[in-house]
Amino acid sequence: MPANLFCRALFGFAAISALFAGPAAAQSPADFYKDQTVTFVISSGAGGGYDTLARTLAQYLPKHIPGSPTVVVKNMPGAGGLVAANHLYNVAAKDGTVIGGVQSNVPFEPLFGAKGASFDPVKFNWLGTPSTETALLTVSNSTPVNTWQEAKTQEVIVGSSGANSTPSFYGRLLNEVLGLKLKIIVGYESQSQAFLAMERGEINGYPSVFYSALMSTKPTWIKEKKIKLLVQMGVGKEPELPDVPYILDLIANPEDKLLAEAAFAPLAAGRPYLMPPGVPEERVALMRKALMDTFKDPAFLAEAEKRGLSVNSPRSGQELQQLIERVYKTTPPALVARLQKLQGG
Repeated sequence: MPANLFCRALFGFAAISALFAGPAAAQSPADFYKDQTVTFVISSGAGGGYDTLARTLAQYLPKHIPGSPTVVVKNMPGAGGLVAANHLYNVAAKDGTVIGGVQSNVPFEPLFGAKGASFDPVKFNWLGTPSTETALLTVSNSTPVNTWQEAKTQEVIVGSSGANSTPSFYGRLLNEVLGLKLKIIVGYESQSQAFLAMERGEINGYPSVFYSALMSTKPTWIKEKKIKLLVQMGVGKEPELPDVPYILDLIANPEDKLLAEAAFAPLAAGRPYLMPPGVPEERVALMRKALMDTFKDPAFLAEAEKRGLSVNSPRSGQELQQLIERVYKTTPPALVARLQKLQGG
């Protein structure tokens, strides 16, 4: 073929290719999400605080996403959130049609040495969180222990899901830094089951009830004095619980205090939402904004309050990303070793 004819043919082929590729390449996020279905994977079972919040978000999030897609919630419980996190990282679509909601411990499980975590938390696209969490050492009112000091001399039987679960981790932390005598009984598949066991008298309490979950699932327990709150844990005191002792005020040893502060990183993450790695940046940015706009939506906030859901201190995806990266970069190896020992039991 003569050179000039070859060039014309090549140019014509490129023009035709551009004609067909152009609309797809130029597709806006709004065009992408129009008539789309977004799957919202939740790392807990149905009926709990995480699930309730996710389903409430699924009602209001679509109107803040350009294109107003349908959002469908899919529960994927297991291994303290690792089943869902592994799926979101390794299996889920990376085109923006999947978002996830995981327990606060999940971003830090690889740091804590959890077995079965096959993901790099820093590579997730973190979208934001509606709140920070406060964890509470909680016992039933019938338990003959009234203060954390008494729990240093009397055994307190607490329930948990598994040996490597978040409640077990915080139970061991309380024993280590405060010298408590918590005996952890595993095998309760959910917090709701453990609450039923408390009511039946099978166990005395639960080592780390989140205040937000308590208020959404058992909102009358504190008012009716069905439980006693012995210690609160988190990045700061819960304003609604001024009389419950705050753990960092109780720890004298500086190294133990640093250990506790590192262990509370998940509580600072609250109820984190994410997208898998590899999602186009403009769709991540769109979803981050949509989530934060939903957290400010008066209709969503009214529904959240009605359901007893905590939306107390939203943090953006960028803030969440920075928190997770900072913890991985700055936690000293000696503290990591202690955290991993606590995680493994």
